[in-house]
Amino acid sequence: MTDTIWTTPIDLEIIEALGKDCANGHMGIEVIEAGNDYLKARMPVDHRTKQPMGLLHGGASVVLAETLASIGANFVIDREKYGCVGQEINANHIRSATDGWVYGVSKPIHIGRRTQVWETRITDEQDRLVCISRMTLAVIDRP
Repeated sequence: MTDTIWTTPIDLEIIEALGKDCANGHMGIEVIEAGNDYLKARMPVDHRTKQPMGLLHGGASVVLAETLASIGANFVIDREKYGCVGQEINANHIRSATDGWVYGVSKPIHIGRRTQVWETRITDEQDRLVCISRMTLAVIDRP
């Protein structure tokens, strides 16, 4: 059995309930899997996530990436003492998507005392790379 990076067990139902009235809920993002060192979610390619040309909006991909990285970052810290907030995010859009679902898998590259860096790979239903994103988060003290 492989050790997990999570300091708190991940409950997908709680994550979904917390996000239902936020951007991820409005965009149809569903966290569907938690492995020992990754989170996976899916997002529909529909009227909520497309741009006027009918393609997946690049900003929607960034929302998916930031959602996963932020959730992951906050589950590898002591949430009674600390919180993680985004400092920087970038994304390279590789391929367009016009319908169906896209899937994001987010893994940490660096988990430090004051910063974390997460990478999210977003693929289409044929497992083709749509977007790759890297996010830096600050670990801050809770008031």
